[in-house]
Amino acid sequence: MTEEVELEHKVLSVPEGLDGERIDSALARLLGLSRTRTSELVAEGHVLIDGHAPAKSDRVHPGSILEVSIPAPRRAVVVPSEVEGMRIVFQDDDIVVVDKPVGVAAHPSVGWDGPTVLDHLAGIGVRISTSGAPERRGIVHRLDVGTSGLMAVAKSEHAYTVLKQAFRDRTVDKTYHALVQGHPDPHMGTIDAPIARHPKHDFKFTVKDGGRESVTHYDTLEAHRFASLLTINLETGRTHQIRVHMAALHHPCVGDLMYGADPTLAKRVGLDRQWLHAYRLGFIHPRTGEHVEFDSVYPDDLVRALEVVRASD
Repeated sequence: MTEEVELEHKVLSVPEGLDGERIDSALARLLGLSRTRTSELVAEGHVLIDGHAPAKSDRVHPGSILEVSIPAPRRAVVVPSEVEGMRIVFQDDDIVVVDKPVGVAAHPSVGWDGPTVLDHLAGIGVRISTSGAPERRGIVHRLDVGTSGLMAVAKSEHAYTVLKQAFRDRTVDKTYHALVQGHPDPHMGTIDAPIARHPKHDFKFTVKDGGRESVTHYDTLEAHRFASLLTINLETGRTHQIRVHMAALHHPCVGDLMYGADPTLAKRVGLDRQWLHAYRLGFIHPRTGEHVEFDSVYPDDLVRALEVVRASD
């Protein structure tokens, strides 16, 4: 997908909670990359554990030192290719709504060489708006690589302009479901806390004075012994917003090791990513003026994890 020329070096210590994990799985959790990508890094010789080159099936142990060299692409481009598991929910002349699987980015970017929504749309012949930066044309909002669910892309220039403004004006209904550790108290509420880049960690964000305004509303759908299923509505759309805000409440999304989730619980429910799904998307259609709304069912990995949590009661 991209031309790789530079290497980013990282040195990591294996925490207690990852004892016995396969090295590719442990790296995926620690770096926030897909397991496919970390397997490739191991296979290509970009990973050392305690100074030795491992196989991707080798296990890690607490205190071991992981050294990772991540090839960074010079630039990002769309490569037409169908993405397994991607589903078209709706499309007309103005918009296309997709149900994005985990492990897929919204658009190409520096540092990401995995599949993208735009790759898939190009691969199946869907023509989209030419508005926006070349590598993210038609994109009016995004989902994290590790978050599944609904995402809209503009096909016409008119739709791009109208939908971008709708997101700025906060008139779009963005509803997520999240399985978080513990039980938020109160069981429903609003988190109004600014978010900025983390000063010490790449690809990570944090609540910080002087950051960008960020507002999250949550309500508890189900309360279980170890975790709670929440419905979440976003006023703003900051990168990692739900993950950062829930972690700030000390109730991180189950499986979200980047933001402090318990790796033992993640392992117990079988998750390699955060339990977070873009469940509903609603907005005024840019041409007809009618309200349109789309729902998405949970993918299999989230269903299985929720079943384990429910069974723990």
